Amino acid sequence: MKQSYSWRRGLAALLACTGILAWIAPAVAAEPQAQTLKVFGVDIRYYEMGPSDPQAPTVVLLHGLGSNALGNWGAVMPQLAQTHHVIALDQLGFGGSAKPIVDYSIQLWVDTLGEFLREKKVGAFTLIGESLGGWIAAQYAIQSLQGIAADPAFTLPRPVRLVLCDAAGRRATMAGMFTPPPDGRRGPPPVSLAGVKASVGAVFYKARVPSAGDVRASLQWNLDKDDGWTVHSVTSNPALLDEAVDGQLGAIRIPTLVIWGEHDELVPVDDGRWYAAGIPGAKLALIAETAHVPMTEAPEAFLKVLLPFLR
Repeated sequence: MKQSYSWRRGLAALLACTGILAWIAPAVAAEPQAQTLKVFGVDIRYYEMGPSDPQAPTVVLLHGLGSNALGNWGAVMPQLAQTHHVIALDQLGFGGSAKPIVDYSIQLWVDTLGEFLREKKVGAFTLIGESLGGWIAAQYAIQSLQGIAADPAFTLPRPVRLVLCDAAGRRATMAGMFTPPPDGRRGPPPVSLAGVKASVGAVFYKARVPSAGDVRASLQWNLDKDDGWTVHSVTSNPALLDEAVDGQLGAIRIPTLVIWGEHDELVPVDDGRWYAAGIPGAKLALIAETAHVPMTEAPEAFLKVLLPFLR
């Protein structure tokens, strides 16, 4: 059945996760030490795991709006790192990275990622993005493979593979963010205990009613992460629709895997089929009994699909 996109659903379509990950996400088995790299003069925090062998294949992980590197990827990084050099960024405006008061855009994140990879001197890599991170990854792949850059000095390092997980970026879906609901109410619901509690079922298929302690901790996490301006900048800016990837997917001519939570109602499975149909040779894999964050809700099933693709 076709979903109607209220403002809340439109907002959630870009959220890779919400504060509820503070209580549901598995801990990283051996949490890597945070590192910092200056990119365009500001700090980008990242985490690195895996073999010290410079010949080991590299994967670069991009989280979604309102999240951070470990929030999205912490449950799968240790196993990935057994065979791969893993780099997970707190993207500009999130986590421990700088949070300048600017109008954020997909292009800004693409440019920042390109500069990070140049400064870090990353060799051949697979780019993996979830939700908003998937939108950024898709746009990055399109521009890097077509040689699009503001100047030859800013040429984007090209990925050798691409993985899109419950990726935002389809114009029709993203437009729901900016369409007022029938009651005329604009803007997201306020961050609150009730709002956090109600978010559970929107993100996780196996949603449970969290305890009062879980809700309290999750709200604290939302307040502490201090990315409210970044989220507001994105969710209140209809100009982002001009950065949708519609009509450009044919430029992605590298091996591509599209992974989707089978019950995702935030970025619907139809968008996964749309991505897979538009990217030449792309394969679609659905993860059963998961919704918007399969790498968190079912990390073993997620890795079972991902690891063979990376070999």
